[in-house]
Order: sequence, then C-alpha cells, then structure tokens
Amino acid sequence: MKSTFSKYIISSSVVIFLTTLLFSCTNKITEVRDFLADKNLPIGAADHISMIYKDSGNITTKMTSPLLLDFSNREEHPYTEFPEGIHITKIYNTGDSLTVDGNYSISYSKTNVSELKEKVVIINHKEKYTLKTSQIFWDQKYHYYITEKPFVFITPTDTLEGEGIEATENLKKWHIKNNSGVLQVNESIDTNVNLKKE
Repeated sequence: MKSTFSKYIISSSVVIFLTTLLFSCTNKITEVRDFLADKNLPIGAADHISMIYKDSGNITTKMTSPLLLDFSNREEHPYTEFPEGIHITKIYNTGDSLTVDGNYSISYSKTNVSELKEKVVIINHKEKYTLKTSQIFWDQKYHYYITEKPFVFITPTDTLEGEGIEATENLKKWHIKNNSGVLQVNESIDTNVNLKKE
C-alpha cells in the first residue's frame, strides 16, 4: 500500500514539476491549479503529518496522519484527504478528552464536515463512552456525529448495537434510531436528544 502511494506522489510530483515548467513563462499560478484540478491531482501532499491547534495558549486538538493529500484546488468542493487514516485527540477545558480514529478520512473545508470510514472508533476517555462504526459524518461546526451504518456504543454499564445514531461530539447525548440491548438510564444521560441545527 505504501509503495502505491509513493509511486502516486512521485508521479504527481513529476506532473506538478512539468506543469510548472510549462506555465512558468506566463507565471500564472491559477493555470497550474486549474490543470491539476482537471487531472484530478492534489495540489500538495505531505507524509507523516503532526498538527497541533491552540486556543489562548492551550492545546485543544492534536492530529496525526501518515499521508495528507490537499485538494484545495477544487473550486466548488475543496477538500483534504487522508487515505491512510487519521488520529485526532481533542482536549476540552472541562477535563474531557476525546480521540477519533479512522482508516480513511476526507474533510470538506467549505462545510466543515468530515467523513471517516473503515474501523471508526470515537472515545470519550473521561466518561468511558466508545462508539464504533464503519462510517460516520462529523459536523465540526455544530459538533455532532451522524451515521446510518451499524454501530456499537459502549458505556461503563452497557453495550448497545444498532443501525443509525446521532451523537454530540463528546458522546454525552445521543439519539439511537434502531437498537438492541438493555440500557440502564440515569439522570445524567440523555438518550433522546433533538440534534437539529438551530
């Protein structure tokens, strides 16, 4: 798998280099960008990335990935692709920490929605909630997840299985569409939450 992506990056680099030479006379970056978009090639690629986001000097998010492909040259739907997986750690000022893992991810910059696929695992470490599924959409603007796929949701006291779930980003509130299993409900858990955007 690694060698395939290496060949892809090398061939992409060659195309980018030749394209740059071709358009260097006119020196128009937009023409190069349009050419790459027409050929469905990324405008950039990065290996073994590690990013840290801060707010008021405090680390809020850490992200690592073996490979990032930058398709921001798409005019209508620019996106970033992580074809070899992604690992995200979010740290909240409440003391909660959240990890999000998936073997594949694509993130659309205009909508702030990411899709994660293949062995998706989301864990709230403080509350000990775990959500596992094969595909999920993460709306980072409204801070919630949604999937129509089969899932397993694990709490400290229960394991629920079903098909289709919506949950807040920290997994503390959720709405399950079709489920099986026994759930012990207490006042601190809200299992029927309206997550419609306001």
